[in-house]
Amino acid sequence: MLDLPGPPATLCVALRAGHLNMFFYTYVLKSQKDGQLYIGWTTDLNKRVIMHNRGGVGATKYRMPLDLLYYEACKSKTGAISREKQLKTGFGRAYLKRRLQ
Repeated sequence: MLDLPGPPATLCVALRAGHLNMFFYTYVLKSQKDGQLYIGWTTDLNKRVIMHNRGGVGATKYRMPLDLLYYEACKSKTGAISREKQLKTGFGRAYLKRRLQ
């Protein structure tokens, strides 16, 4: 199991009918090789970070190893994708820079 960072990450837990609702995660990785950020979304954060660090994602294949810096949980796929797009803008990157200091 991957140790997920504490704050400043955002993670909401919601219970319904005695079980955990499914979340969609927007996440930020940082390359130890070149210091660049990668922003993506997934339904299984642990599995996705492992996949990145095993070279299974083309966009980060040559930038390993990668550290999980930040993540947010959304209740909908469209919400996670929308947040990913926001974080990829200039304003989003400025937000991350302030948030991760």
